Amino acid sequence: MSAGGGTRAIVAALAANLGIAVTKFVAWLLTGSSSMLAEAIHSVADSGNQALLLLGGKRAQRRATPEHPFGYGRERYVYAFIVSIVLFSVGGLFALYEAYHKLHEREGIHSWHWVPVVVLVVAIGLESFSFRTAIVESNHTRGKTSWVNFVRRAKAPELPVVLLEDAGALLGLVFALFGVVLTLITGDGLWDAIGTGMIGLLLVAIAFILAVETKSLLLGEGATPEDVTKIEQAITGGAGIERIIHMKTLYLGPEELLVAAKIAVPPTENAAEVAQHINETEARIREAMPIARVIYLEPDIYSPQAAAASSADLGTA
Repeated sequence: MSAGGGTRAIVAALAANLGIAVTKFVAWLLTGSSSMLAEAIHSVADSGNQALLLLGGKRAQRRATPEHPFGYGRERYVYAFIVSIVLFSVGGLFALYEAYHKLHEREGIHSWHWVPVVVLVVAIGLESFSFRTAIVESNHTRGKTSWVNFVRRAKAPELPVVLLEDAGALLGLVFALFGVVLTLITGDGLWDAIGTGMIGLLLVAIAFILAVETKSLLLGEGATPEDVTKIEQAITGGAGIERIIHMKTLYLGPEELLVAAKIAVPPTENAAEVAQHINETEARIREAMPIARVIYLEPDIYSPQAAAASSADLGTA
């Protein structure tokens, strides 16, 4: 996934949410609708989240240092995890609190009746534009992968985060419109409270999904099975490499993969031949997987007993 595509989606979402937040706050001040207040806070939280994603992308570009020899690529995961916390606390919990408060003070909307409906309809249009941008940018790298698997397997966190936020924002606007319209029809603020509560539950659910997925990235994910197969074929596809004894991969960042493998070489080769074959193998790996920027290959003489003991130490079969 290109960083540029993620940045375009983030900027589109940020611009939409800033404009929407202002109009929602105005609508809340005029009408006192809790759904409008919950949605306004939701838009503020989303705007802050998009700013965090941009900051994380910027900081991840720093050069490696002796203290962080593999660079700062995974800092994008840290900021994506912070986004899930913000969405849960500022967005979800506030909306649930506001719904609880509204249940005890079930006032209807007594003035400026048309304002919240107009604001919500306009907001749906703006959010749809942002959502469409995220979908277009995601399709550049998603291929034939389903949307669920794309969100679960994407190594770059920005587009999945924006996709979930925009989808949640659109659905939240529908919930708010539901609560506001029924409140206007019935004059009972109960519907406003219900709409607000639905928004809160939705945001908490999205925050939970984001937290689970970004936690996995923070812990360290390896290459996908398809990419592992490409790397294995690249290693064994040249002269001088008998087999792979064991191999590990790890994403150091969304666009940087570490490959570490112990490979079996013929026992008759000299050091110069081994070094040449390792260099050739590294070139094949980078050709098959351009993001494999850190490669460690350890030559060894294959023995079933040593291989079994090494695999047991690494926790593999």
